[in-house]
Amino acid sequence: MTQVETPQDLRALTALRFFAAAWVALYAFWPNLDIGVTPNLVAKGYLGVELFFVLSGFILSHVYLKAFGEGGFRYGGFLWARIARVYPLHLATLLGVGALGLAAVAAGMAIDGNVLSWASLPAHLTMLHAWGFAPEAGWNHSSWSISAEWFAYLTFPAFAFVAWRLRERPLVAVAGAIGIGAVLYAGFQALAGFSLTEATFRWGALRIVPCFAYGCALYLLHRRGGLWRPGWLVAGSVIGIGLAASLQAPDAVVVLFAGGLILGLGGLSNAAAGWLASRPAVYLGEISYAIYMVLVPWQLLAVNLAARVTGAEDKKLHLFVWLAVVLALPVVAAIAYHLVEHPARRALRGMADRRAAHAERRRQAAQLA
Repeated sequence: MTQVETPQDLRALTALRFFAAAWVALYAFWPNLDIGVTPNLVAKGYLGVELFFVLSGFILSHVYLKAFGEGGFRYGGFLWARIARVYPLHLATLLGVGALGLAAVAAGMAIDGNVLSWASLPAHLTMLHAWGFAPEAGWNHSSWSISAEWFAYLTFPAFAFVAWRLRERPLVAVAGAIGIGAVLYAGFQALAGFSLTEATFRWGALRIVPCFAYGCALYLLHRRGGLWRPGWLVAGSVIGIGLAASLQAPDAVVVLFAGGLILGLGGLSNAAAGWLASRPAVYLGEISYAIYMVLVPWQLLAVNLAARVTGAEDKKLHLFVWLAVVLALPVVAAIAYHLVEHPARRALRGMADRRAAHAERRRQAAQLA
């Protein structure tokens, strides 16, 4: 869900996107498994979104911070590129969930009443449904995080402004981001009565702020270079995430380790990253956004069909049936990526390129006149 193409010198971070999406998918599908127990590591799968958010701040800073600081950043072009990246698939999956919901109603099947939340539709269409403008969860619920990302895109100049001024003091930036995160997590819990990491359509836009700031600050450390033994940092961070999640440590602890993982992987050369920089791993990372976005419609369709075929009225599927449903998710995502996400992104960016070329020709013609 890191909605900007990861540079080729950071291939391992592209692969990481797949594992974050897989963690979220495991968390979402686990209740449909007829097993009766949920491991703590699975129960913390919603924190895969936090990993995406930290990675988003890191990658956007990697791509745009230098241009911002040197005056070459174009806000309109930046936002159009982000829209081209996220909106087509967001719209397609929203319509897909709507079609599935209407078909289920027509077939006399029982569905969650919030799925077809018409009052929430305008907020979903404008990607404002995680800003407090959606009265209830509905449609493609996973897309709340795209609304949160949109908030980060719109406010990116503010993050970049601070990051650029702290570019020579990366440790100060990281410490500041951690401090801001601690205040936001504690303050939100006190005011809202639930954890910030549980926020989705109810103020989920705030959920990205500490993670995105942390990612921007970590990029400054990466930019400085000279990271000592990044492979050790990767291994330690993976162990830390696993232990913190399994032991039900505070969510903020998992987020801290997620940042260490991103920093460590960013410090590895493609050669040192090994299979994480391989073509199959990078491809899975490229379709990770599609995996995340088709999760809800695929779950609605596949689980209901599998439950009907196998007679599982409680939608608790046998292990092998469940595995078939879950393992088909990347296949469905790959189809969505090649039919919708990738061609739509190229088309929208092509529109922007043609418009820029036309404007340049008019400028040159005006100079010659």
